[in-house]
Amino acid sequence: MGERIDIKAIDGSGSFGGYLALPAGGTGPGIVVVQEIFGVNAGIRQMCDDWAAKGYVAFAPDLFWRIEPGIELTDKSEAEWKRAFELFGLFNVDKGIEDIEASLRAVRARPECSGKVGVVGFCLGGLLAYLAAARTDSDATVAYYGVGIQDRLGESHAIAKPLMIHIARLDKFVPPEAQAQIHAGLAANAHVTLHDYDADHAFARVGGTSRVESCAQQADDRTAAFFGRHLA
Repeated sequence: MGERIDIKAIDGSGSFGGYLALPAGGTGPGIVVVQEIFGVNAGIRQMCDDWAAKGYVAFAPDLFWRIEPGIELTDKSEAEWKRAFELFGLFNVDKGIEDIEASLRAVRARPECSGKVGVVGFCLGGLLAYLAAARTDSDATVAYYGVGIQDRLGESHAIAKPLMIHIARLDKFVPPEAQAQIHAGLAANAHVTLHDYDADHAFARVGGTSRVESCAQQADDRTAAFFGRHLA
């Protein structure tokens, strides 16, 4: 089980919370786990706990704190989906990247962190992970079915450390033409690895209605091996 901690925002506007899970062995590399549009909910906290069980210092920042702190939603009701999309519409992506940078710094500064720190994000967090690879000093980054990456390919030249992107071929939020743009736009960057899955958006969401176990396991295994290579 983890705990809530607070860290200071880079812009001096205040502090924001997040969920921290520590490895039983005492020390390890760090991972910043970036939420979906549902906030730091039970599924995201479970991911942090799972990374901690693998020996990582895992932290999930509350990126909606400027809108409403402590948001916890699921994909189980129409009302929750409506609220999630409202939050998505209000969210400032650039401030979100600042908060991920603050999270990277905070994890690196912890005595339990052995050095390198990566980022993994899902859905909205997948886009933010991609941008974190371009804008922050994340040592290794993984994006799951990021929405809107095709509109930010102009930043790909700044990606200088390993990035892995998991793409859902049947993604209703990232159509085939957008997926083709992502493949074409990132093909020349040797730091980027792309994997495609015959599944819909959110195929790896913990407890999610769209979860596809075989695809989730394959993507998660690839992610674990990727972080094992680049953060150890």
